[in-house]
Amino acid sequence: MTTILFKNAKVFTGKNTDFEGIDFAVDTEAGQFINKETANADETIDLKGKYVMPGLINAHTHIILDPFFKIGGLSSVNASQTGAVVNTYIAIDNLNKLLKHGVTYIRDVGSSDNIDLQLSKLEKENKITAPGIIGSGPAIVMTGGHGVELGWESDGVDEIRKHARTNIKNGARNIKVMATGGVSMDGETPNDVQLSVEEMRAAVDEAHHKGYTACAHAQGTEGIKNAIRAGVDSIEHGIYLDDEAIQMMLDNDTYLVPTLMAPWAINQHPEKLPDFMVKKSLAVQEAHIESIGKAAKAGIKIAMGTDSGTAYNDFEKGPSQELEQMVDAGLTPLQALQSASINAAELLKINDYAGSIETGKLADFIIIEENPLEDIKAVQADKIVYKKGKKVE
Repeated sequence: MTTILFKNAKVFTGKNTDFEGIDFAVDTEAGQFINKETANADETIDLKGKYVMPGLINAHTHIILDPFFKIGGLSSVNASQTGAVVNTYIAIDNLNKLLKHGVTYIRDVGSSDNIDLQLSKLEKENKITAPGIIGSGPAIVMTGGHGVELGWESDGVDEIRKHARTNIKNGARNIKVMATGGVSMDGETPNDVQLSVEEMRAAVDEAHHKGYTACAHAQGTEGIKNAIRAGVDSIEHGIYLDDEAIQMMLDNDTYLVPTLMAPWAINQHPEKLPDFMVKKSLAVQEAHIESIGKAAKAGIKIAMGTDSGTAYNDFEKGPSQELEQMVDAGLTPLQALQSASINAAELLKINDYAGSIETGKLADFIIIEENPLEDIKAVQADKIVYKKGKKVE
């Protein structure tokens, strides 16, 4: 066992409300924070003038997608054509980018060939160095619905229940359902209602029976409400939230994962993307920002997620830029940091062992130069990353 004592840092644990002077210790073999009072340190690292916070948790990723289309084609369509070997290569590259950027845990919400589920198992067994992964396998979509290129086409309660059970059998610890259309596919809009309440509830029930979570791609107002009625744990995107939807989320303790980076990234590259995608993305951006601000003000629990893998939505700067986008939308810097730490951990049901700097939890943390509670963009700067107590090189 190697024990490292970190001294003199200003630390945001995930549970306090400011960076405080806290010394902490790490067992690099167990990969956990340990009690500094009883630790017999083999090494001491002085972090005077530095700021420490939990590793970022990104609750909405698509690790098999290449946001820059280097292998050709729009990323979602391309991934259905390139096959498992190439997609696994892309996924591992994306995981490395996430980890070096300071993301130490993710939830993947739509993969092919169970790549996310198999990589999750390898990471848990310490066979690869990567962020921890809560995988979903293929998203459950209606025939011809949003995400069909990578989703599992499913119609009716019995078929959806079967597919949810199969995903769980294969290792999924979250079930993803599609409540509405979206921006990235032609021939549909974010307001289109897709899977029904009854269909989604079947998937949600299967997840909850096992103690796992379910989330819904839900952009239009009625689809959002349908997903809440079905009992999902989180609404992904939440572009058009009205007062009733916000109250429903509060009443049901439903989390919101904003993914503000998704339309923002599209809107930065209008000349490189299909007209239908750009038009829809430009049309939703203002409403999306307004909805996230209203949700934060109302007290809805928000977890950070980027939708990394969608067009030009990268795995490196995207997570820290999402924090900036959320603050610009109306979150406080503290709410933003909580969204990427303790809130996301609670949503993913990993808060017993991740998401905060506490004795007994995974020693996943980042070291930065400036205070992000004063300027959230501090998280975008160069940083030192520790995963399971070991420095990421």
